[in-house]
Amino acid sequence: MIIADTSVWIEFLKGDEDISTLFAPYLRKGHIYAMSAIFGELFQGAKNQRERAVLNEFWEYLPKVEEEDLFIKAGKLSNQYKFYAKGVGLIDCYILSAALEQNMALWTLDKKLMEAMNHIDGDSH
Repeated sequence: MIIADTSVWIEFLKGDEDISTLFAPYLRKGHIYAMSAIFGELFQGAKNQRERAVLNEFWEYLPKVEEEDLFIKAGKLSNQYKFYAKGVGLIDCYILSAALEQNMALWTLDKKLMEAMNHIDGDSH
């Protein structure tokens, strides 16, 4: 089970060959999970009706991450690790919290989010 953050989705939707080669097989197998915050960001940046339709199709098709109380957990995670002081926003903490809570892999191209993941991984070892 994988959460692909907004940065990965953008590259996939733009047709980045490397991302598509890695992403597509997991997508076909139903291993990529959708989150409202990620798709909210994607819809925010949609340029036209065709892009909105593609996003709608993925949103309807993909399995969804359980999101109950996730913003509370994200706020606690951000506070615990002082991520807000490191430039990691609440939405990124929200996505990271989902991955941690539900034992999912998190794919990102965002350097600050990668650093946050590595910081937590470093604490757990």
